[in-house]
Parts: sequence; structure tokens; C-alpha cells
Amino acid sequence: MKKIYHLSTCDTNKRILKELNPPAAFKLQDIKTEGITEEQIEEMKELAGSYEALFSKRARLYREKELHLEELTEDQYRNLILEHYTFLKRPVIINNDDIFIGNSKKMVEAAKKSINE
Repeated sequence: MKKIYHLSTCDTNKRILKELNPPAAFKLQDIKTEGITEEQIEEMKELAGSYEALFSKRARLYREKELHLEELTEDQYRNLILEHYTFLKRPVIINNDDIFIGNSKKMVEAAKKSINE
């Protein structure tokens, strides 16, 4: 599978997509207009190893809901990501069996290398 979950209204995601310049084989999914399904979150978790790895603790709602004060379980991470798109750390880039999560320079470079192999 070749897929990129992103947020089209996010300037950082726009910059990363432009930098990656993914081939036509990649399907882009704007998570704001096309929500993440249970099947998709399960596929991401299989590759990432945990729901926590997919969860954005930088999301505004994370603080607003005072979730930073709690010890969240894997099920809670999963349900929160399904409940609201901002809880997904983005972009999530899947290139066959490789997954790249987030926008760190190191992650973007690794994704770019994988895409261009």
C-alpha cells in the first residue's frame, strides 16, 4: 500500500507533501474531509506498533480536554484518533511495509528516501 494521510489545511503538511513530491502511485487522504476508518487505524497500528505512536500530544484538544493529566491506554489513544482527526500525528506516510509518522526532519528525510527507492 502506498498512502499518505495528511491535513490539507496544515502549512507544515503542505510543505512536506511538496518536498516529498509523491509519485502518482500514492493515494492522498485528507483526514479532515475523509475521516480515518477503523480498518485504516488498525493497518497503521500494525505498522507503527502502537496507537500511542500515531497519537499527537501536540493537538490543541489534548490540552483542552486535560488528557495530558491522565495515563491513557492504547484503547483510549485509538478511540481519540477515531473521534477527532487532530489527534493523528501527521502526516502518516505508508510505503508498502514502511510507515513514517510526523513531521520531524529525520522522519521526512527517511520517507523521502523510501519513496524514491
